[in-house]
Amino acid sequence: MNASMINKRKKIVAGNWKMNVLPSKVTEFIHELKERINTNEADVVVCPPFICLPSAVEACKNSIIRVGAQNMHWEEKGAFTGEVSPAMLVDMGVEYVIIGHSERRQYFAETDQTVNRKVHSAFKYGLKPIVCVGETLEQREQGITNDLLRMQTRIAVQGLTTQQVEELIIAYEPIWAIGTGKTATPEDANSATAEIRSVIRELYGDSTAEKIRIQYGGSVNAGNAGELFGMPDIDGGLVGGASLKVDEFEKIVKYDE
Repeated sequence: MNASMINKRKKIVAGNWKMNVLPSKVTEFIHELKERINTNEADVVVCPPFICLPSAVEACKNSIIRVGAQNMHWEEKGAFTGEVSPAMLVDMGVEYVIIGHSERRQYFAETDQTVNRKVHSAFKYGLKPIVCVGETLEQREQGITNDLLRMQTRIAVQGLTTQQVEELIIAYEPIWAIGTGKTATPEDANSATAEIRSVIRELYGDSTAEKIRIQYGGSVNAGNAGELFGMPDIDGGLVGGASLKVDEFEKIVKYDE
């Protein structure tokens, strides 16, 4: 692997707030975050609940912090009660969207196929998708982690152009490490992200494989971010609970300072 190419991949740290933070608290939280995070060493994204997005977009103006949604429907409009379309997100000023998080797959019947539809729709409307893949503890113990990651990745990128794949962000999130306090070792996490990158290499070639950014997610915190993000195939993190604490999130973003 070409080290010079690796060094050219800018880290991206995204905070997935999940179903947390009241709308009345968003502006205050982001303003405090803005005062502390002004580095260009990494792309920084916050992903609040839908109802908080307008306030988040307004609060992030004139800062390096960008806003992402936690989900979206693949259609532009229609009779889909309770859903939010990509056109609505773009109209609000949202730039990123998380697609296929394990909690969406587990609790809301997301499939590899709907993930692919959403990825295509995100690109159609100019959103930057963060696609989540990962295995359960049972699957890991069965020794099928790599097979599963390869399948999820192949289906997620099916039909995408080379340029789209280069702009795509994939987040490797071992389901057994999400919100549990358990973290994959840096070596295990890097092995998984390298496997994902190898799939991209097989499908789209070396250049695209070296450009695509692959994050790690799963109990990332200020204490382990430096070691994880220092691995050659890990290009930042999708951060859960730690992104809800300004001090902690700041330290994760500034992991190498």
